[in-house]
Amino acid sequence: MAFEGLSSRLQEITRKIRGKARITESDLKEMLREVKLALLEADVNYKIVKEFISTIEQKALGQDVIKSLTPGQQVVKIVKDEMVELLGGAESKIHFTPNPPTIIMLVGLQGSGKTTTAGKLANLLRKQGKKPLLVACDVYRPAAIKQLQVVGAQLNIPVYANENSKDVVKIARQGIDVAISKLNDVVILDTAGRLHIDEELMDELKNVKSQVKPHEILLVVDSMTGQDAVNVAEKFNQVLGIDGVVLTKLDGDTRGGAALSVKKIIGRPIKFAATGEKLSDIEVFSPERMTSRILGMGDVLSIIEKAEEAMTEEDAAKLEKQLKKKELDLDDYLMQIRQMKKMGSFSSILKLIPGMNQFKDIKVDDKEFDKIEAIICSMTKQEKKNTKLLNASRRQRIAKGSGTTVQDINKFIKSFETTQVMMKKMQNNKGGMRKLMNGINPDDLKKFKI
Repeated sequence: MAFEGLSSRLQEITRKIRGKARITESDLKEMLREVKLALLEADVNYKIVKEFISTIEQKALGQDVIKSLTPGQQVVKIVKDEMVELLGGAESKIHFTPNPPTIIMLVGLQGSGKTTTAGKLANLLRKQGKKPLLVACDVYRPAAIKQLQVVGAQLNIPVYANENSKDVVKIARQGIDVAISKLNDVVILDTAGRLHIDEELMDELKNVKSQVKPHEILLVVDSMTGQDAVNVAEKFNQVLGIDGVVLTKLDGDTRGGAALSVKKIIGRPIKFAATGEKLSDIEVFSPERMTSRILGMGDVLSIIEKAEEAMTEEDAAKLEKQLKKKELDLDDYLMQIRQMKKMGSFSSILKLIPGMNQFKDIKVDDKEFDKIEAIICSMTKQEKKNTKLLNASRRQRIAKGSGTTVQDINKFIKSFETTQVMMKKMQNNKGGMRKLMNGINPDDLKKFKI
């Protein structure tokens, strides 16, 4: 994720102070100095960092320690609460008009990911019970209309385009008329961008705003652009008066701290975050959950939501039945892999589990799951039930049938047996997530490489 570097630094800092039974003023100043450096290195705006540190210091020195917490835990809580506030405090969602369709206008620079975001947002809103229509209003960028049509076709979401017109206001109005006739209750306008902010771009967007009167103007910002992201947000807000921000490429290898500055500087909420390349990789931005992820506290609610979205009640019942079994076989394993794939990448799910960030040695290549499926599907029922049957000749047959090598089979069986050990330890642990995690040996997890 975009906050990977910042997350690692802050987790290390909070880990040091969390267990302290007594914290002196010098301890606090040292911790705050490290937090300040971590935020600045992550590209967070200097003024915001200064204010953030000052607020934490005042609260930490002037607040009574909660009886149920150690002083160290109290300081960590203050850091968390202030970061939640920095990111916006609470979720900010789309305001839907009581007289549909709700018109959402996406704006931003070229390359920020507007077109893909339009599809992702339409997909997310459809899951919430809406019936969206995408409208291609980018008449300048080559293949922009085609790109939106391809995205719409992949999601089975309708797209309105008029390739014979360059009048963006006309196209937007026509799209809205189509939405009304087809009973679409949400219209998403994918507008044109530029490589930089110019008067021509802004005049066109102002014209669309005044003529079409969108209910929501969302600025799509590439979180990998550093402080430029904040500058772009300021300019668009001054000219258009945006209603919110969509952060894209939050899965990129970037410092990403500029994204932490957007809400504070322009006073507009971050409404959505695009967290991957798949058209399902977008979520309502939650300051509380994002802060928990950054500080390594996990995000169990997101795991539950992903699971509920991916699994039917029947699937969930089957999975529960599997987990209660004394012995996990390869049929069970295959079902679990397929359910996990529906929830998103395995790597992204692991990051949401409390405490998992400390296991730096876990390496998971999501592409390897296709290979694993092929291996398991090339086995007989007896082999799936009992891997001890897999002698040399059987492994050669499976490798040939799955298009893999004997080495691949050996590697997978070894990791599967490690998983069996982990599952047994989980079954023997009762009393919540903490005991469950304590039941997993870090050395076992380090061996878990697919």
